[in-house]
Amino acid sequence: MLQRLSADYPGFKTATFTPGMNLVVADTTAGSADTDSRNSAGKSSLIELIHFMLGSRADKRSLITKKALRNFTFSLLMSWPRVDELHVRRSGVRPGVVDITPDITASDEPGTLELHLGASRELSAERWTRLIERDLFGLREEHPGVSGRTMLSFLARRVSAHGFNEATRTFSRQAEADATTNLAYMLGLDWQLADGYRRLAARKATRTQLRKAINDPVWGRIVGSPADLRGQITLAQAQVERLQAQIADFQVVPEYERVKAQADGLARRIKQLAQDDVIDQSNLEELRQAVTEAADVEVDYLEPVYQELGVVLNDQVRRRFEEVQTFHQSVVRNRRRFLEAEIADITARLEARRTERARLGEEQSRLLRVLNDGGALEALTALQQALAREQAALEALRHRYEAAQTLEASARQITAQRLQLQQAVTTDLDERAEQTTEATLLFSQYAQRLYGEGREAYLAIEAGPSSLQIRPHIHSDDSRGIGNMVIFCFDLTIAVLAHRHGRGPDFLIHDSHLFDGVDDRQLAAALTLAADVARDEGMQYIATLNGDDLDKAIRRSFDPTPYLREPRLTDALDSGGLFGFRF
Repeated sequence: MLQRLSADYPGFKTATFTPGMNLVVADTTAGSADTDSRNSAGKSSLIELIHFMLGSRADKRSLITKKALRNFTFSLLMSWPRVDELHVRRSGVRPGVVDITPDITASDEPGTLELHLGASRELSAERWTRLIERDLFGLREEHPGVSGRTMLSFLARRVSAHGFNEATRTFSRQAEADATTNLAYMLGLDWQLADGYRRLAARKATRTQLRKAINDPVWGRIVGSPADLRGQITLAQAQVERLQAQIADFQVVPEYERVKAQADGLARRIKQLAQDDVIDQSNLEELRQAVTEAADVEVDYLEPVYQELGVVLNDQVRRRFEEVQTFHQSVVRNRRRFLEAEIADITARLEARRTERARLGEEQSRLLRVLNDGGALEALTALQQALAREQAALEALRHRYEAAQTLEASARQITAQRLQLQQAVTTDLDERAEQTTEATLLFSQYAQRLYGEGREAYLAIEAGPSSLQIRPHIHSDDSRGIGNMVIFCFDLTIAVLAHRHGRGPDFLIHDSHLFDGVDDRQLAAALTLAADVARDEGMQYIATLNGDDLDKAIRRSFDPTPYLREPRLTDALDSGGLFGFRF
């Protein structure tokens, strides 16, 4: 139970609570104008502060992080299982840290609680929330889908989260599967089966997003369609097989670069030999032509020519001509021998080069065969790296294909699993008829306390197609006031059942907004009912009320005197509100 909520500055109006019913009232002052509002008196802020002390998140929109409040430290004194007084302190400066005294964190064993009396312990807000789940809600094992914070939001609804819009939701956009899983736990139903709907809803949401992604021209490449991926896999597989075949046939040539250099050298030498042959062939043709032109000079015609001219050559002249002719013949013979020797040399060089080319050609062919049949180790490594890349790409395509196939089949699977789950939940509800009967009768009893005997009121609990469905019903004209009383009876039902069976704390808190538009008679009956239930069940009921609503209940014979608690709030601008100042 909650005992006291305070702050470390004098202007804050400390709130005190006792077992049973507690009423915190906000009045209008004598000097209030018609435009003054008690909405700023701090009734809802009181509930927000209680949530903050019980582990709620403190983001930028939270009350406690406002500039006017964040430097203050707030304290909550409460009873705890096997602990009379637990002091909880938290501030907006360090909202992620909670200080508790005594230290109740030492033991997590069921049924045990090791205390360090007088010792304080700083812990994270998340750890504090887990302690609340452990000791106030009895959640000791892993419990996906069930949250102490969500269940506290049913036991202390917040108007800031639109918690009074619907009985089975604590905020307007809360998923039904999430809400009913937590309600199933408090009602004693199989919450793990109920959580199956949440998991299926998550799968369906994921599938929907993936389907949208596939149709997107950019994100579609992440998964793709099965048909496209099959074609891509075929091509990738062929590329992998081609590389595997090349590697299988690959022979590593020792000293590959040296062999390649030898082959290149032979190619250059063969090319040089061919160029030399061209030069020698040209020279050979010229020499052969020169040999043909190298012939003796004819001089026999000279003497007849001189005779015709009447010149008689004597023997001395004739001898001179013969000597010249002999010399000339000697020159011609020497030139011919020289040319023939040159021709022989060139012919020999051509033959030698022809022989060398043949030998070099055979050697070059051998080296080229070696290079063609194998390669260097670096080349093999490069092939292996290329194969690894292609295999990785192929594997990625196969994973995408599996994902695409799963996506195609997931709709059918989700439908089938939903039907199976719905049947399993239906069977479980039949087996837990005792729990559903207890909840239905209790809700009906509370509703009839408000509206009289014979008013049709019940809890409809069934396995729906997308969630466990829990629908509280009170036959009415669907007025706002009756809708609020449906929430009142429903909250009272789940709080009592959770407390009776060790699945929840011993308090229930209602904001004054719950009583807006409620008929005088039902308001008085509701407050009387809450007081009786809190007393009989050993629980605590805290409600904030506007003074004029309380007056309506008083006129219907409700006596609030035993239940009025400090502070008495007003709409006075300076100091009437909970915080002692306006901000």
